Amino acid sequence: MEKIRFAIPKGHLAEATFKALERAGYEVSNEETTYRPTLNDPMIELKVLRPQEIPIYVYEGLQDIGITGLDWLKETRVDVKVLLDLEYSWVKLVLAVPKPWTEINSLSELLENFSKQGKILRISTEYLNLSAEYLMKNPVYYKLYSSINPLMVTPWWKKGENEKVALFLSFGATEAKPPENADAIIDVAETGTTLEQNNLKPIETMMESTAVLIANKKALKDPAKKEKIFDILTLLKGVIDGRKKLHIFVNVNKKNLDKLIQSLPALKRPTVSPLADKDWFSVNTVIERDKFLEILPNLRKLAQGLVIYEPRQVLPLDEINFTEGNEG
Repeated sequence: MEKIRFAIPKGHLAEATFKALERAGYEVSNEETTYRPTLNDPMIELKVLRPQEIPIYVYEGLQDIGITGLDWLKETRVDVKVLLDLEYSWVKLVLAVPKPWTEINSLSELLENFSKQGKILRISTEYLNLSAEYLMKNPVYYKLYSSINPLMVTPWWKKGENEKVALFLSFGATEAKPPENADAIIDVAETGTTLEQNNLKPIETMMESTAVLIANKKALKDPAKKEKIFDILTLLKGVIDGRKKLHIFVNVNKKNLDKLIQSLPALKRPTVSPLADKDWFSVNTVIERDKFLEILPNLRKLAQGLVIYEPRQVLPLDEINFTEGNEG
């Protein structure tokens, strides 16, 4: 079988991605010294790429699957299959302006302010498409400029007709652009510290983003590749589900067994095993982590010898099989 080409991101997504792979059972070698780290699965070929590039390469079939940010997936507008929200590396895409602008606290106010002064509004961003869409959905923008596209400016081309609102492509360090090179920025913010350090304040959140696992649609139609892709999907989904679960073991007297089972929100149903003493049973099950404190009073009253484990993975085999059977 041809190897699965798996693109993984560098930058702020990298550390969490390597941790997720390792928790999934993969052994990653040379991740800090090469753009081609290796896995203990010889049928998977890793390559480290910028998250901005990964959606394009997966769409074009140069990579079979990849991990990127939801923000870059929406920015590139490519037609790929989203297999899984990986639920890590949460960030917000925000519109930010200089902190001294106390009179401006929304995009509408920003647009009105610059329009009244007859000034060109310059916004620096790496997200030209998302930013243009966001601007054009704003009612004040529509009132001022109708459905005219904002000007987009890159080193290679300009497009858009509205020269009163210009989006300048940023190649990084976007927060350093104001005030000399931009009036406002649209950029990702994780904690807000970088904005604060550059005397900026967020005034609106455009979207929230997280890491996602994506696949090339043609690769999913190849039976051999599809099997390996769904192996990866299963293991990574197991990591996500494992973080949300607790595996508990308790000993319970026969007289309390039914009451205890009824109070346990089991993943499917608890496993009940007789102990050497015929009046006692061992019960083990997987529960939602956020339900544990809710059921703890019943455990204290009805059971003994509580042992709690955090599972490394909970593999949803039936869910993956259902998804695979309904792949279109």
